[in-house]
Amino acid sequence: MKKVLLICIFGLGILLSACGSSAASSPAVGAVEGYVNAIVANDADKLSALSCADWESDALIELDSLQAVTSTLDGFACQETGTDGEATLVHCDGKMILSYNGENQELDLSTRTYQVVEQSGDWLICGVR
Repeated sequence: MKKVLLICIFGLGILLSACGSSAASSPAVGAVEGYVNAIVANDADKLSALSCADWESDALIELDSLQAVTSTLDGFACQETGTDGEATLVHCDGKMILSYNGENQELDLSTRTYQVVEQSGDWLICGVR
C-alpha cells in the first residue's frame, strides 16, 4: 500500500511540474521578443510592423544606429511587469552582443522596459523607459 501511495505522489508531482512549465507567453511579451529579434536581424519591415505609429521613427533610428554591427542575443528572456494606463509593461533580461571588426560590445537589455499597446488586435511597441 505504501508503494502505491508513493508512486501516486511521485506521479502527481511530475504531472504538476509539467503543467507549470508549459505556460505560454503573453501577446505583449511576444511582441517585444519579435521587436528585439527584428533589430538583431536588421529587419526594418518587421520592426515597423511591431511599432505603433508614434514610436516607429524612434524604432527605425535605433535600427539605423546598429547598421555597422552584427548583433546576437545572449540570455534573452522577457516577462510582463505591470501596466501603465493602457500600456502593458514588459521587461527583458539578457544582452545584445554587438560585434564590429571582431570586437564585441554588450548592450544590457535589462535597462529598458517596453511599453506595449493593443491596437486593432495587434500588440505594438509604443515606447521604452
